Amino acid sequence: MATKLKRDAFVLDYRVCRNISSPEDVEAGRRVYSGQAAASAVLLLEDDENVREYLVNAAGKQKQSSTLVHQAIRKTLRDHPDQFNILNGGMVIVARGGKIDDTAKSLTLDSPSIINGSQTQGELRRYFDEGVDKEAGFNPSIKFELIITDDSDLIAEVSIARNFQNDVRPISIAGRRGQLDDLEEAMQRRLPTMMLRKSESDIVVDDGRYLDTEKLIQVTFALMPEKVLSEIDRLDASNKVFTYSQKTRCLKLFQRVVDEGGLVYDAFIQLAPIAWSLYEHWKSHQGFKGTRIRSITREDGKIIEVPDGVIFPIIAAHAEFVSKVQQTWDVRKPNVFTDDELIEAAKQAYMEIADHNPQTMGKSKACYSTLAQITSIYARFARRTRTPASA
Repeated sequence: MATKLKRDAFVLDYRVCRNISSPEDVEAGRRVYSGQAAASAVLLLEDDENVREYLVNAAGKQKQSSTLVHQAIRKTLRDHPDQFNILNGGMVIVARGGKIDDTAKSLTLDSPSIINGSQTQGELRRYFDEGVDKEAGFNPSIKFELIITDDSDLIAEVSIARNFQNDVRPISIAGRRGQLDDLEEAMQRRLPTMMLRKSESDIVVDDGRYLDTEKLIQVTFALMPEKVLSEIDRLDASNKVFTYSQKTRCLKLFQRVVDEGGLVYDAFIQLAPIAWSLYEHWKSHQGFKGTRIRSITREDGKIIEVPDGVIFPIIAAHAEFVSKVQQTWDVRKPNVFTDDELIEAAKQAYMEIADHNPQTMGKSKACYSTLAQITSIYARFARRTRTPASA
């Protein structure tokens, strides 16, 4: 059985356990064990160090349905529980410290966590909750690998590496590495209750619990001025089509920006809340009434949703108004400029260049250029005449 003493101490009873630490492990001050335990012994283990939790119980209203992986585990437990430890990959556990008692066949672990095997643990809990083989009292064995180390960075990297085989999404990796923390803090300064989606198990729902992090990163890159983006090696800063059409590329590009820091990172963090405000503003902009853009969602004469393909070139056009004053990046639109200018230009680009297709508009460099020409004229005029500016 397992005994959960407190968050930082956990007693794991095992059936078999062997020290398999390599010379490299010993030299680095870590220990590695391989063993088998009763399946019920792992039910109370935390999985907070894992890049993914049990997806069927994911946070939010939209719980995910069971996958083929979940169904395969259930079938094995139902039909061949005696073969479970052979057919299942088991789990990887990390702990900050630990002691082994060979006589009692128990491991006392400090702050343990599953880093691979949350889906297995979730299905085992389901198995025992349903009382399968309760009368027979059968308790299948489960394989485990235990890594004992106090190196937090190593734990994070092991969690990521051990989950690649399960197709962990990049958002979970970025979240686990802490690459989204500063971005979340910046957003919370404007929206205190907002949380960024940092894992594939964080579900974006209507109650606004989690903000769509990948979309935030996309719109922020769309807003960033060309002179800043040009600092990123091998990026065509003059073509922002990628911000709309390449979500994964934007996330990976952001991870590079985080690692490299400097000018681009500072600009990104400061501009992100502004970019999101612009996105929300244009997503239901009532100025689109009467434009006859068919792909806009309307209800009782009110604009409900403007397609992203129309919005992204508009946000990108605002990059002409981005400037840095006393270490602060901001959008400063000339007083003489109105949204109507961009709405009319967007309408023409939608109809004449994109042939009434919002996806085509979002992927058309010509549409971005057309709208940017409008804002660049106003930006140049404001600089020449020193027109008072407003955010």
